[in-house]
Amino acid sequence: MNGFTVFFPVSRWAGQYRLGTGHDMSTNSFSLRSLLEKEKLNGSNFPKWYRSLRIVLEHERKEYVLEKEYPDEPYSDADNAIQMAYIQHEKDNIDVCCLILATMNSELQKQYENMDSAFDMINNLKAIFQEQARTERYNTVKAIFDCKMGDKDPVNPHVMKLISYFDNLERLDVGISQQLATYIILQSLPPVYKDFVLNYNMHDL
Repeated sequence: MNGFTVFFPVSRWAGQYRLGTGHDMSTNSFSLRSLLEKEKLNGSNFPKWYRSLRIVLEHERKEYVLEKEYPDEPYSDADNAIQMAYIQHEKDNIDVCCLILATMNSELQKQYENMDSAFDMINNLKAIFQEQARTERYNTVKAIFDCKMGDKDPVNPHVMKLISYFDNLERLDVGISQQLATYIILQSLPPVYKDFVLNYNMHDL
């Protein structure tokens, strides 16, 4: 048992504790749209991508385009306020459609490039990927709870397997704190490590 250490290799999951070293974070160059540029939508990462999209659009006051159907063009004698609202919606819709397409992978771009309504695009994406993500989240959590280390198994591969599950949950927009991840790893160890676990908890290593 001497020398045993629980450690966390650098990963996307652990990246939340290492804030952008070496990047230019000046206010002049910072843009919320960079949230979407980091990882393009590929289908499996829909929950995280969609959350970032809503953050960006809320900041730009364009989130309503995802929630309201594209309106019919008003009659020429319609109230000026109605016509101006339509023009604004039209402009914002084009901007959001382009943003959605620009932050997709090429395969999805081909599927959605002829859609001209951001409302329709996002609802179609939800129908395809939300249930898929929900199932994957459940299966990943189940795999974490089922992952138990055998008495003679090496430690590092076991820890790496669990961290890969944590990475997957992060991709699916389910955050796990470093403390919780540590507790999960400790709980997965066999009885032979009980003294180490007890010592860890007593001294908060």
